Amino acid sequence: MQIIKRNLDLRVDDSLMRVYVASPKPPGTYPGILFYSDIYQLGGAMIRIVNYLAGFGYVVAAPEIFHRIEPVGTIIEPDNIGRMRGNDDARRTLVAEYDRDCSAVINFLKADSGVTPGKIGTLGFCIGGHLSFRAAFQEEIKASVCCYPTGIPSGKLGQDVADTIQRVGEINGEMLLILGTLDPHIPESDRNILIKAIEGAKIPHQVFLYAAEHTFMRDDGYRYDSAATTSAWLEIIKFFERVFSS
Repeated sequence: MQIIKRNLDLRVDDSLMRVYVASPKPPGTYPGILFYSDIYQLGGAMIRIVNYLAGFGYVVAAPEIFHRIEPVGTIIEPDNIGRMRGNDDARRTLVAEYDRDCSAVINFLKADSGVTPGKIGTLGFCIGGHLSFRAAFQEEIKASVCCYPTGIPSGKLGQDVADTIQRVGEINGEMLLILGTLDPHIPESDRNILIKAIEGAKIPHQVFLYAAEHTFMRDDGYRYDSAATTSAWLEIIKFFERVFSS
């Protein structure tokens, strides 16, 4: 379906957080999705994903995750310098600040007239996959998709150590993990720790493994794998449709 696009500003800790929102054009209410980018924020590759998902019937809200550090509208280039810059921004952000941003976007979705009450999920990539995993601790989140989430077993997320792996039992909804078996940032040992933690907490979940590298779903990078990406999106759409159909 066709979509409409807008930008809005939310104030968190007296910092202006730009949120890009894409939503279906036909009148009605739709499930809301809190969308987390990778360390490069909302460049073309991420915006295309937000728009794509919205076209399946979702109100997708994507915040700039480094708004306390970077000027509004900053797009970090996905190159060597950009990677250093994005990782430095991540290291300078407190885990509690990420959590407060999460609550702010969830509250926006709950208050938005275009979002179906009680139907909110989350989707994220790389660091955003970790943030999406943490968002699942919020009672409002019914479905979480984490694409190659980094740093969960180690607690590497921001300036301080994240307690994500210790809090798996707080997840209320369902979870879907998309992982690449050729991803050095999430080696097999980390994948096993993550999956065993979810299983141990008896969280309803699905795991899909692809013979692909890190960021294989980012269409502007040399590691992009179109076949794996298409397969992953089929699973993501089925997952959201099933969870939100009830």
